[in-house]
Amino acid sequence: MPVHRMPAAEVPVSVELVQLLLDEQFPDLADLPVEVLANGWDNLVCRLGEEFLVRLPRRALAAELVAHEQRWLPELAGRLPLPVPAPVRVGQPTATYPWSWSVVPFLPGRIAARSEPDDLWSAAAALGTFLAALHTPAPSEAPVNPFRGIPLAGRADGVRKGLAHVDPADRATALRVWETAVAAPAWDGPPVWLHGDLHPANILVDRGLVSAVIDFGDITSGDPAADLSVAWMLFTAEQRAALRQAYGRADDATWERARGWALALSLVFLTHSADNPLMHHIGERAFRTVLE
Repeated sequence: MPVHRMPAAEVPVSVELVQLLLDEQFPDLADLPVEVLANGWDNLVCRLGEEFLVRLPRRALAAELVAHEQRWLPELAGRLPLPVPAPVRVGQPTATYPWSWSVVPFLPGRIAARSEPDDLWSAAAALGTFLAALHTPAPSEAPVNPFRGIPLAGRADGVRKGLAHVDPADRATALRVWETAVAAPAWDGPPVWLHGDLHPANILVDRGLVSAVIDFGDITSGDPAADLSVAWMLFTAEQRAALRQAYGRADDATWERARGWALALSLVFLTHSADNPLMHHIGERAFRTVLE
């Protein structure tokens, strides 16, 4: 399967830039130590002292996503059963740096992609409960994402291109999974709030328990099946059933579409992670689980 590197940064981002922005805008935080925690597709994330992180967009598209977090996470956080990184400070563009940026709470834990929960059944139930609380009708002004939460058929071109590069022994099975998912009745309820990018690298585990959900840059509204796809990225069939039970309102059509979303996203992870073995592993695991 051909793989591609993650998008290049459109502006230079560094610890030195973070320090400069803090000096200019939040001098009360400027004496705290700064160190790089992650440099991902969208953001440079730096640890800031013991209590905070700085999220600095590295490309224009990511800057739009950070703005969505800044607008909506403070409003949603209070009704969610797990902590989320609602911004505590909103940085402004400067002559040195063109976009808004955020200071968010540091939430303890390691990502589930590196440190799985001790009890995956309990973890599945915790995520199901979290998604049930999040998936409430969204207002008309909620962010629109042309790739997440949409009717599943809108992902067909990408899926077929991805399947052209998988092992022929798997291709027929994957195509049957996809066609079954696309044939399932479409979501006919109101658009609900979605995390938009829920996978094991955006779930934190602390002391063996699911402790937080992070990185809401793709927050949007639409079909809840898009988020429920996480059930195929971390859990066995029995554990997925525990998530579905805790969620409480996923009918068979929604569950079938969620499996289709898991397939579509696994192919994205597999084909765009040449320099990100963690995401490649998530994609490989999800792909294999979907085909079971």
